[in-house]
Amino acid sequence: MADEDDLDAFATLFERYRVPVYRAALALTGDHGASEEVVMDTFGRAYLHRRRLRTDTSPLPWLHKVALNLCYSRLGRRRLPSQPVTDLLAERLADATAGPAVNAEWAELRIIVREGIVGLSEKHQAVVVLYYLEGRSLQETADALGLPLGTVKSRLHHALRDLRTRLAADRRFGGAWGEADGGETSPERVETGP
Repeated sequence: MADEDDLDAFATLFERYRVPVYRAALALTGDHGASEEVVMDTFGRAYLHRRRLRTDTSPLPWLHKVALNLCYSRLGRRRLPSQPVTDLLAERLADATAGPAVNAEWAELRIIVREGIVGLSEKHQAVVVLYYLEGRSLQETADALGLPLGTVKSRLHHALRDLRTRLAADRRFGGAWGEADGGETSPERVETGP
């Protein structure tokens, strides 16, 4: 694409990468309309910079970085109602063979985990979304965010630690990490047997 001004090639690029860009935007904004706008803005920027896009590497890391920056701009500008990862998490955790009681428990767990992710810092949300929800490798996550691999690993470690702390403190979690009454048992200290 960098060597030619071909609308068909750009349409192919859009069709190939619009879904992953949309999912990343939805995971951060929690708003379908805002996510669609982010996709359009992201590909608008890609079109403007089409001559600089490299043909020897995937444009997805660059597209993700643009989309994430646009999401952060939107979130900072007009706090969107935050309900990120609803659909993505539902897809990842859904069990079609489960009964109504199990599905209700999973629905509540999705809400609790979603709220925990919302409580993370933006830099931690970004690595969690790309690595766990989008299924990117560590290197792909690092490339998408323009970070060294070690920084991504560190942020994932701290994000999971913070998420564990949030879940342990959430009384609705029912004591999965310890006692529901707010006991001091941490996930690392839970004994699993004799």
